[in-house]
Amino acid sequence: MTDRNRLPVIATLIVAIAVVIMIALGVWQLQRMQEKEALLARYAAIPADAPAVAWPQVPADYEDALYRRAQVDCARVSRIEERAGRSENGAIGWGHYARCVLAGGGTADVALGWSVDPVRVRWNGGVVAGTIGPAGNGVKLVAEPAQAGLDQLATPDPRDLPNNHLSYAVQWFLFAATAVVVFWLAVRARWRASAR
Repeated sequence: MTDRNRLPVIATLIVAIAVVIMIALGVWQLQRMQEKEALLARYAAIPADAPAVAWPQVPADYEDALYRRAQVDCARVSRIEERAGRSENGAIGWGHYARCVLAGGGTADVALGWSVDPVRVRWNGGVVAGTIGPAGNGVKLVAEPAQAGLDQLATPDPRDLPNNHLSYAVQWFLFAATAVVVFWLAVRARWRASAR
């Protein structure tokens, strides 16, 4: 290899480090995919008649409580809001959610029920039972039966959780391959320009 055909050291090092990082991220996503599949299988194996659990008060307890029955005593309703939601029959409409201050301390988000329109509902709290489902970075209790004269919201189902780690892994591997190809094309163009 002549001097003019040598790889640029700094650029090669930067691209090599970037490619290694992208491949590592792809491998990590494949590992996350396996972890998610195991978690979804665990949730799917929860029997319908599994015993109720205590309402999870801290994030560390959320994962073990998901898709299980629970009961809360809503001592005070601090707010009620409407969000897009799906009924137990699959109809799209509005879910009505109450933020509860619990009698024993702490808070809980209670999904009261479903309606076609985003009408304001009144609900004064009390003891409510249902199924714990995911809600962003937290959890919610989907009331069963529905409260405040609303229709039943869809019961939380682990099959609704996305497991898109494989597509993320493929993206990282494609990014790594693209970086190598672009770098190689740039180096070849440089060699050709210097040969003139």
